[in-house]
Amino acid sequence: MFFSRHHDLVRMLVSRNLKIRYKGSALGFLWSLLTPLAMILIYAVFAGVLGMKRQLLGVSGGATVAYLPFLVTGIVVWQFTAGTLGDSLHAIVGNANLVKKGYFPRAILPVSTALANAVNFLILLVYLAASGALRPAAALWLIPAIALQLALCLGITLLVSTLNVFFRDTEHIVGLLLLAWFFMPPVMYETSLQTDAAAHFAWFPASLRGLVFLNPMTGILALYRHALLGMGLVPAGIDPAWLLLTPATILVVCVLGAIALRIGNRTFGDVL
Repeated sequence: MFFSRHHDLVRMLVSRNLKIRYKGSALGFLWSLLTPLAMILIYAVFAGVLGMKRQLLGVSGGATVAYLPFLVTGIVVWQFTAGTLGDSLHAIVGNANLVKKGYFPRAILPVSTALANAVNFLILLVYLAASGALRPAAALWLIPAIALQLALCLGITLLVSTLNVFFRDTEHIVGLLLLAWFFMPPVMYETSLQTDAAAHFAWFPASLRGLVFLNPMTGILALYRHALLGMGLVPAGIDPAWLLLTPATILVVCVLGAIALRIGNRTFGDVL
């Protein structure tokens, strides 16, 4: 594995990415905490003022949870993916000098970007430790949740960082994508609201409501909330087998990202 031979470079790039992100900032690393906390506060107040907490928080698998830990889990998990997607734009373009100097596995650049954003998971762990919500048995379910999200972030970074080298409009497309994508997975509402919404369309077969798990973040959030909050993996009436769509979709993203990087790697130096 080339990562075992270049682990020092990976560690250096991860450290550099974190330092550059907060360089010149008075609060520094605290911004990694303040950004999701601000989002949590905004949406919690929004839901509270409108009296929508119970509507947004459907009851899954017979479990009842408070809206705040539900929202905290959703926002922190989402921030990892969103932060990685945003930073991936500059994973290769922002390292043009390094790319031109000599050969090294170019995949190290997007990998270090994804790993730098993984630091945000400290927010979730600190919150859970303070609230006492973290249970030893939850660790087993956290393993596939974290593994799938890391794989998704890596695939996204490989694809987006490569595309941005050749198509600079990618930056604007990603901005629009992030805006729309936030509302597609159940970050601030329960998955059952998505599956139940299909019932309003007579032409949509009830047996296909599990297609919501084609959105990989839907399945990833379900795993986290099952592990941390005790909520059901899928809404009532949905076959758990639909969850397999999540790793399948992530695999496609990773393959597309690897192919894009392999093709683009031949001309990175010339374009940059």
